[in-house]
Amino acid sequence: MNPLITVAHGTRHRGGAVVASSLTARAGRRLGVAASATFLELNRPRFAQVMGQRFEARPVVVPLLLAGGVHLDGDIPEAVQEGGSGAIIAPALGPHPLLAEVLLRRLLGSGARPGEPVVLAAAGSSRPAGLVDLKTAGRLLQARWPGPVRVATMSGLGPSLAAQIEASKPAGRVTVAPYLLAPGFFAERITQLATYSGADLVTEVLGAEQLIAELIVRRYRWALSTPTLAATG
Repeated sequence: MNPLITVAHGTRHRGGAVVASSLTARAGRRLGVAASATFLELNRPRFAQVMGQRFEARPVVVPLLLAGGVHLDGDIPEAVQEGGSGAIIAPALGPHPLLAEVLLRRLLGSGARPGEPVVLAAAGSSRPAGLVDLKTAGRLLQARWPGPVRVATMSGLGPSLAAQIEASKPAGRVTVAPYLLAPGFFAERITQLATYSGADLVTEVLGAEQLIAELIVRRYRWALSTPTLAATG
């Protein structure tokens, strides 16, 4: 059986590593395969080291990323090539309707009322593909949320969080929804800046939701069914 290897960026926040490990374990059980969570930096095991190990069957790498960017385009395929594992690389988790469903749950759980404006806030990327994916995620959420949805980034390309909060205020109470998988630096920065900029509510991050584990399963299966396409992104 092809083992599942997930790869996250890594964080100094303990909760971030816990989310990655929990989602990976759930997906592995669902698939009935060996599963390991790895990290590009800060946490262990490091993805590059794991890619240098020997595997009985080609591992399937599922990036725990919500959009395209430098990690998906460069760091991950480079580590696979240098390690010689022959791993198949699946697409990033997002954008996807299942993530929009989790975002909807976070909004309703935070006390946001349907019809009120929402700002979907991401870490951001210097790559245009990352902004395209974020805008797609915004449209997927907009299809489920009966109120205006704007997107913002904390770095790289895209509109700023402060500007999008200000633009949303005329429509009512503003809720900021972090488009992040786990707690960490960017989640804390989004909460701080959202509060400073006058947002009324900030939701929790996506977290270790069963729907996200299901999405990992789908990415794994898709990668195995189309390994050539998956290996090239």
